[in-house]
Amino acid sequence: MKANELLKNYAAGERNFTAIHLSEADLRGAELSGVIFDQAVLDGADLRDANLAGSSLVEADLNGADLRNANLSGSNLGGAILDGAILDGAILDGANLSKANLTVAKLIQANLSEAELQEANLQAANLDRADLSGADLTVADLEQANLNQADLSQANLNGANLEGANVEGTILDQ
Repeated sequence: MKANELLKNYAAGERNFTAIHLSEADLRGAELSGVIFDQAVLDGADLRDANLAGSSLVEADLNGADLRNANLSGSNLGGAILDGAILDGAILDGANLSKANLTVAKLIQANLSEAELQEANLQAANLDRADLSGADLTVADLEQANLNQADLSQANLNGANLEGANVEGTILDQ
């Protein structure tokens, strides 16, 4: 399926696109709230400024996808592959990213407040100035992650690996 076909079907009321293959698709600014992309292949897709609020992307492949300023508020990305993805300025508040792979992902100034990141792999991720307030990072791997000036107030870091992480200016519980 091509991106324009997906958008046409979505506009007609279809929401379930499980296991769809849309590698390198151009979906910039698309309205896709509530879409189901479980196990979808969206590697390298351009989803800048897209609205994916309340969507399901369980175990989706978003390797290298561009999600700058995308709205993923309340979305389920459990087990998703987001390694090398660009999520600068993305809205992920209340999102489920448990067991997601975010290795070397860029999350500069991303909003991850109240997000579920249990057992997420954030090795070498760039979380510069990210809002992780109230996030659950239980057993998350943040080895070599950049947490410069990130807000971790009220975050749960039980069992999290912070080895070699940059925590300069990080905001912790006050």
